[in-house]
Amino acid sequence: MAYNISDDCVACGTCLPECPVEAISEGTPYVIAADTCVDCGACAAVCPVEAISEA
Repeated sequence: MAYNISDDCVACGTCLPECPVEAISEGTPYVIAADTCVDCGACAAVCPVEAISEA
């Protein structure tokens, strides 16, 4: 199950370097490609506004 980024995302960029498979795309809010996400949770662990959760 892939992770999802909610509208609470402030597009700060903290999650981008944490993704080992580069599944996160910039935008407002950022988007995680479900078919690429490996469900590691690294992005959710660093999100300062807790906008990332399991889908």
